[in-house]
Amino acid sequence: MTSLSVEMLAADAAEPITSAGNAQLGIAVLAGIAVIVLLITKFRLHAFLALTIGSLALGAFAGAPLDKTIVSFSTGLGTTVAGVGVLIALGAILGKLLADSGGADQIVDTILDRASGRSMPWAMVLIASIIGLPLFFEVGIVLLIPVVLMVAKRGNYSLMRIGIPALAGLSVMHGLIPPHPGPLVAIDAIGADLGVTLALGLVVAIPTVIIAGPLFSKYAARWVDIQAPDDMIPQRATEDLKKRPSFAATVFTVLLPVVLMMVKALVEISVDNPENHVQRVTNVIGSPLIALLAAVIVGMFTLGRAAGFTKGRISSTVEKSLAPIAGVLLIVGAGGGFKTTLIDIGVGQMIMDFSKNWAIPTLLLAWLIAVAIRLATGSATVATISAAGLVAPLAAGMGTAESALLVLAIGAGSLFFSHVNDAGFWLVKEYFGMSVGQTVKTWSVMETIISVVGIVFVLLLSLVL
Repeated sequence: MTSLSVEMLAADAAEPITSAGNAQLGIAVLAGIAVIVLLITKFRLHAFLALTIGSLALGAFAGAPLDKTIVSFSTGLGTTVAGVGVLIALGAILGKLLADSGGADQIVDTILDRASGRSMPWAMVLIASIIGLPLFFEVGIVLLIPVVLMVAKRGNYSLMRIGIPALAGLSVMHGLIPPHPGPLVAIDAIGADLGVTLALGLVVAIPTVIIAGPLFSKYAARWVDIQAPDDMIPQRATEDLKKRPSFAATVFTVLLPVVLMMVKALVEISVDNPENHVQRVTNVIGSPLIALLAAVIVGMFTLGRAAGFTKGRISSTVEKSLAPIAGVLLIVGAGGGFKTTLIDIGVGQMIMDFSKNWAIPTLLLAWLIAVAIRLATGSATVATISAAGLVAPLAAGMGTAESALLVLAIGAGSLFFSHVNDAGFWLVKEYFGMSVGQTVKTWSVMETIISVVGIVFVLLLSLVL
């Protein structure tokens, strides 16, 4: 388990590095977030630098000594990277092996061979959901766009009827399911159990992706009836491979860490005895580090060797997978520093004091905070990290299921209404050859549906768990 304990967060919140009152702290939070938003949107500064400067500004507005603010930020950055950095790296390696070996293409081709007509949107959402488990959103889009465009072109389908389900599958995985960076950092900050969060995340994700994908795509295709642009169909990345991994081996490898982490969660719920030998074994093999490491090692054989990769080629693939995530790790780390600065200046206690008189449920409050930051910054990851830091103290005393639902509420809020300040918005617009208005009617509305449906199912689960 890579999460910070709730007790540590509460202790930090109880000993603020400033004597500022709640009014000043409230202004400091708004000013700090405003600095981050302004730097990202107006000055196009990298999110890592924006979060770093915003954290220092937060401390300054709160009246905290600069040296203590720097210590808080550095401690949070180090703790966050130590907690989730290895997991992000392992996820990136697995994703690169999946892409370069042709495993992703094998999943796509196998499912499409068995789908046609009305079942095609459902096939696309299934493909995207499976591939989206280990892959970052942007990588998943690059892998799936050629397939979406080719299927729409060859089958004479509306591009939205095929594209929206694929985008929904990728987006839901990105926002709700670990080992994606946002959910991992939220789990770490709140002290939630990863296995339980993963299990409940899948429960929320399945109906959400169905509603926002195949069902919504019917309406999206009516609102924006366009065909796949010929000039945007790129060559598939693995067309030059002589052989590819089998479908069964690929799916097994992708789902292995998910299964191991869910087994750990189920055993903990059913046995609940730390001294039990079965639980001790599952606690090891189901820990995120071991589960992902096992999938990477297995993937070197079931994906890499199966594709005819030499040892040198596998080593090169692993090396190439790590360079692109440097920016992600820095953003996540800086987000952790921002979160710790929030806690250390006493914002957690301030929110707990205010929330005593609020009639808003904690889960809904977390969702609203994530929505506000998402709308302002355009980044789902920044929204998740910042919201998790703000609401983490509210997790004190929560049960395992409730803290997991808090993570999912934040994740759902972080996906709300992607618009012109989101890189994903422009990526979808350019690949699909749409205007800004058409992208808002389809992609932005789809993201909003995912966010709203997601929080609805989270609130429903909170009533029964």
